[in-house]
Amino acid sequence: MSFSNAKVLSVEPLKNSDAEWAKLVKLTYTDSKSQTRTWESAERTTRPKNCDIDGVGIVAILEKPTGPEIVLQKQYRAPIDKVTIEVPAGLIDEGETVEEAAIRELKEETGYVAKPSETSPMMFNDPGFCNTNLRMVHVTVDMSLPENQNLQPELEEDEFIEVFLVPLTKLYEECKRFEAEGYAIDARVGTFAEGIECAKQFKLWV
Repeated sequence: MSFSNAKVLSVEPLKNSDAEWAKLVKLTYTDSKSQTRTWESAERTTRPKNCDIDGVGIVAILEKPTGPEIVLQKQYRAPIDKVTIEVPAGLIDEGETVEEAAIRELKEETGYVAKPSETSPMMFNDPGFCNTNLRMVHVTVDMSLPENQNLQPELEEDEFIEVFLVPLTKLYEECKRFEAEGYAIDARVGTFAEGIECAKQFKLWV
């Protein structure tokens, strides 16, 4: 596997009738002054029935003797034609809870076995463009478990993921380094790094 092999070969219009994962819609709404306006939006078509969430992001932090390290991954994303620095993440399957989806996705993508410890409020990725949303699930990884000593990811045939760790104290500077090297920074990673920097600046540690 080499990320250098991944690239966009062509771009063409896609009809809603031919799309598997998403659709474009035209919204008509009234604004704050009661004026009627329109808006173009994208919507996922994969959200399970009776579920208000599309997917999950996973905050997996490993306690190391040298300090806590966050589990990140590199994955090529065709829409931006770049390899992206991301947290483990994925869509919710029919009948799953948010926490169950997070534990499953973490195991599939990284091999780590974990337990959920905290679930975030609902978050919207880009509300000016689409209705896609998610919850961030913080998990606890017990590194004494045999499963976490010999990691066995369960990637799908079309998934190519490289897993790595970054010290939390260096996450912000590592994001800058990755960008300088040509990687794209997923907003969840970048925002998490910004939060750590703000906590440092305003001395919010407790």
